Amino acid sequence: MADSLILEVADFEHDVLTGIYSEETGKPQPLRFAITVRLKPLHRYDPDTSLDHSKNYMDLKFAASDALPEGVHFKLIEAVADHVCETLFLQDRRIEAVTVKIVKLAIAEAGEKIGITLHRERRE
Repeated sequence: MADSLILEVADFEHDVLTGIYSEETGKPQPLRFAITVRLKPLHRYDPDTSLDHSKNYMDLKFAASDALPEGVHFKLIEAVADHVCETLFLQDRRIEAVTVKIVKLAIAEAGEKIGITLHRERRE
């Protein structure tokens, strides 16, 4: 198996217009994101390896917040996850795969986690 580098952001919350909740209320619903990005790593990371040899974690948060078009209602939560994946693939050619897990916080009744996980591999 080849080496890989996994970067993660978990438990990031952002309000998004999506699903029946937003359709019925006209309000965005709170979503909890976990984003995992797989990159091909360098052969070695020395103490003085520069920051540009990895991915900025803030880019992962950006893809699940400010990169989502304001005022657009994503009927399916899968479309939100797909947009996050595409944003990250466009940002950085080094990204080989993206996994986005989204939990819909507004519809949980007893602390259960209701949502989806979408995994995309880069298509060349």
